[in-house]
Amino acid sequence: MKVLVSAFACYPPTTESCTDEDRKMADGEAILGWNLISQIARSHDVWAITQARNKKGIERALNGHSMSRVTFVYCDFRGWPEWLWNNQISNHLYYYLWQILAYHRARKLHGYIHFDLAHHITFANDWMPSFIGAFLLVPFIWGPIGGGHKTPKALLREYTLSQRLGDILRFSAQWFGRNVLLSRRLCQKKAKAILVCNYETRDKVPAELRWKVHMFPVNSISKENIVESNTPVTKNDLFRILSVGRLRPLKGFGLAIKAYAEFSKKYPQSIFEIIGDGIEESRLKSLTKQLKVDKRVIFSPWLPRNEVMRRMNYCDVFLFPSFREGGGAVIVEAMANGKPVIGLATGGPAFHIQPEWGIKIIPSAYDQILADIVTALERLYLDSNLRLSLGKAALQRAKDYYLLDRLGEKLEFIYKQALS
Repeated sequence: MKVLVSAFACYPPTTESCTDEDRKMADGEAILGWNLISQIARSHDVWAITQARNKKGIERALNGHSMSRVTFVYCDFRGWPEWLWNNQISNHLYYYLWQILAYHRARKLHGYIHFDLAHHITFANDWMPSFIGAFLLVPFIWGPIGGGHKTPKALLREYTLSQRLGDILRFSAQWFGRNVLLSRRLCQKKAKAILVCNYETRDKVPAELRWKVHMFPVNSISKENIVESNTPVTKNDLFRILSVGRLRPLKGFGLAIKAYAEFSKKYPQSIFEIIGDGIEESRLKSLTKQLKVDKRVIFSPWLPRNEVMRRMNYCDVFLFPSFREGGGAVIVEAMANGKPVIGLATGGPAFHIQPEWGIKIIPSAYDQILADIVTALERLYLDSNLRLSLGKAALQRAKDYYLLDRLGEKLEFIYKQALS
């Protein structure tokens, strides 16, 4: 088929030789756009509309590795100040306007290419419309999308006042998008299939349209990142807990440090490593000193992916305390390393983590959440057989479900079912 893809965010995964600019551009959504385009192109001819800002990274990746069935179409408004890209409000405003620009470009392309299918991939949220999906007269696939998840009320105490106001503003924008924007409602009605990445987003689809919904993750793993060996820890060794992510309030590292401080009072033969950079670093380091665990909590700067994967294989438990996460790529990477994951039962983590291979913490009262994380750490510390059996099941789940080629096959099935 001839498939038109809308991927505002689309950037190849970085390598060790990449620049800081590349790493900034290659976030989770951008890699999602790149990965799904590469999978669609296994069976179809693809025209991918994306931002011109992505051109440098895409051409770097294509140098000597041609994706012969993909034509990238770059479009942007000229003169948009660079500093506005770092502001979430202005970034989303630009994205809304860019959708209109992309639709007009797609309509011209359709006039002589005659697409069989249009697929909107990124941005992957349910509350902002795809103008291509709403108005282009071509069968339409939407997603995978997220956006239905939100910070549990009990955990808002971890935010500053300005951060709480930002959360309210985000919620208000989502309400407006879902209930006011006609183009967003047209996307839902016109879509042949709606791919969603978490249960909360599925529940935002009207009941009468929910038959279109397919659960489809925004995260995947390559065969090269599957680690069959599981590094055991001897009785006399340290119990190693690992977290990875940007040091931002919504990632929940403050909560994780508090839980570890309680856990380590009873089990001092342990360490907690946090890999990442961000605005919370100084506050989190101060918190470890305040709780007297600064000798056992290790902060490591952002590392190349292969080193992160090596440290995942060397840990006992992966702790992912994020309050509001649509996906959670590092959860899938930890599973691919055969590690049990502890995370909150919200958003992407609630979808990724199941009792057979991890421990989900129900977001109830604040003190209860804290106590439940401590209990989960204690269970896995005391029961090495449980730890290894959960890790083995996590590895199998990663191989069965999250391999990129498997997701490509699932997407192909959805295409055929939607167009039959």
